[in-house]
Amino acid sequence: MTINLLQTPEYKTLMKSHIFQTIEYLFSKNQEFAVACEIAHVSFTPALPKEIEASFQETVLFIISGYAFESASIDKEYFSFEAGFGPDNYGATVTVPLLAIHQVLLGENPIVFNLSRYEEEKKREATSKKSSMEALLNNPENKKLLKKK
Repeated sequence: MTINLLQTPEYKTLMKSHIFQTIEYLFSKNQEFAVACEIAHVSFTPALPKEIEASFQETVLFIISGYAFESASIDKEYFSFEAGFGPDNYGATVTVPLLAIHQVLLGENPIVFNLSRYEEEKKREATSKKSSMEALLNNPENKKLLKKK
């Protein structure tokens, strides 16, 4: 059985770090750039009007220059910036998970290629009463605290 090495957790961690370090480097050099992102994982605050959202393709290219560059920030999980959209320049903060960035471009030259797929982390389900009771009873010290009726 062949493992797709580009989708392993180890490779995704490596890629996320590479994207983070590259964008940090561009910030340190005061260099404007562009990112090609998977639109399904991009969030806009406030939400964009439906007609603007409908105009996006599956992958969208954001040019990070001018005010978008000045407002841009990055952390270990997300890249964000402010931008205006549509003919009315509707303002929104754009937030992109790092692994949803497919490419980082400097001018017309791609300098990062991300071939891994972004997958949202599954939310931890609330612990049920049954599993809570099992955890409580797994400790012998707790068993003597419960009285039989």
